[in-house]
Amino acid sequence: MSFDPDQPRYDQSTFYGRLRHFAGMTDPLIAFAPTSELVAASELMQKCREKKPVPATLEELHRAQRLYQSAFHPDTGELQNFAGRMCFNVWGGTMLCGAMMIWYKSTPAVIFWQWANQSFNALVNYTNRNAKSTLTTKDLVVSYSTAVSGALAIAIGLKTYFAKKQSSPLAQKLVPLGAVAVANAINIPMMRQNELKDGMTVTDVDGNNVGVSRLAAAKAISLVVLSRNIIVAPCMILTPVIMEGLNKVASFKKHINKLNIPTQLALTFVIYGAMIPVGCALFPQQNSVKLSTLKRWEPEAYEKLKDIKGDRVYFNKGL
Repeated sequence: MSFDPDQPRYDQSTFYGRLRHFAGMTDPLIAFAPTSELVAASELMQKCREKKPVPATLEELHRAQRLYQSAFHPDTGELQNFAGRMCFNVWGGTMLCGAMMIWYKSTPAVIFWQWANQSFNALVNYTNRNAKSTLTTKDLVVSYSTAVSGALAIAIGLKTYFAKKQSSPLAQKLVPLGAVAVANAINIPMMRQNELKDGMTVTDVDGNNVGVSRLAAAKAISLVVLSRNIIVAPCMILTPVIMEGLNKVASFKKHINKLNIPTQLALTFVIYGAMIPVGCALFPQQNSVKLSTLKRWEPEAYEKLKDIKGDRVYFNKGL
């Protein structure tokens, strides 16, 4: 029986392999696994690392690995906070994205739900950061307050603009997407600002730490921002469009007061939940930068890294 606790079950060099990997990791059904089961899974993975005999089938080992990967940080091995885990993201994201699209008319509601969403995003970003890079309390406060301010400014600005233009309700329901996209572009770089300033830890092909690179940090953060916006965009575009179509159906319109909120939340859950593993799988988790690229754009780092084994440096881009 061949099993490596530190290697994904599926080929990570292909999108399909990464999709299967992240579909297991982000499965909302495992979000509520009890801590005792998670700890047991972690202990089982440690026994496998130490080559100790384990009384488990291959199927049981794969389930334990999935639980471990869903709840423990890949860099530190520490149990992550519950709400920040990617397997919980579909539940939190459904509630917050749904709320932003349902209660978009009232300015106080816009402010509250944008604040709640950015608070949740800050927690997810912190939980899934590259833990090899330092992050102070000041960094957290600055990134959080900047992202909240940016999201509120965009949301209220677009809401006011569309109201003055007397735009359709459908156009107004797309306002939260603009606010979320901008906030992601603020929140994630700010949360990981030290990586941009000081560089992030990079390794050689054998996984040995060989130095730091600001270019690697810029690439990692850019990919995460893009992934997060790709995850959230379909549900925040398709849900209002589908609801607009359903509102023209007589049987739905007749019971709209009862069906409106449950239907929007159900659509958000399905679309958002389906996009989480897709967004995570778009780019390899263990990403890389060519030494030739470092030579061109970050010559100082290149001089320190040019003699390493291989022609690339590798890094965990984060989620």
